[in-house]
Amino acid sequence: MKPTRPLVLLALALGAGGIAYAGIDLWDSRGTPPVVPILAPIVLLCLAAVALATALSLRSRLKAQRERRPNARAVDPLVAARAVVFAKAGSLVGALVVGLYGGYALYLSHFLEVTERSAQAQRCAFAVGAGVLLVGGCLFLERILRVPEDPEDK
Repeated sequence: MKPTRPLVLLALALGAGGIAYAGIDLWDSRGTPPVVPILAPIVLLCLAAVALATALSLRSRLKAQRERRPNARAVDPLVAARAVVFAKAGSLVGALVVGLYGGYALYLSHFLEVTERSAQAQRCAFAVGAGVLLVGGCLFLERILRVPEDPEDK
């Protein structure tokens, strides 16, 4: 599996943001746009915390293995593979969420004088921040689990 490139995540976020902005504009012309769930940013923050905790735990275990400490616990390859898949999926989902809620927040920023839409815009901004944290945590986890290149392969 190749490492996630930040440029791909940025393009994904910008594309999703454009689609979200256009979709919300169309939806608003036909009726009231959907409500942003209160739990959306909270769930994203929890996922970001899981990614960061996993990265820090695996980093310390891998460091102990490299230093050949006698009490070092080995990292199960299946656990590492699952963590990499979580990191890859989490960074893609985080980029999508940043784009979707960012486009929605950008649209709602034109209506900040309306109290209900202002609260929605704040919730969207909170979700964007949580999505950015998720992407950062997942990229960090993916970086921790990167296998060093074998000098014999060169």
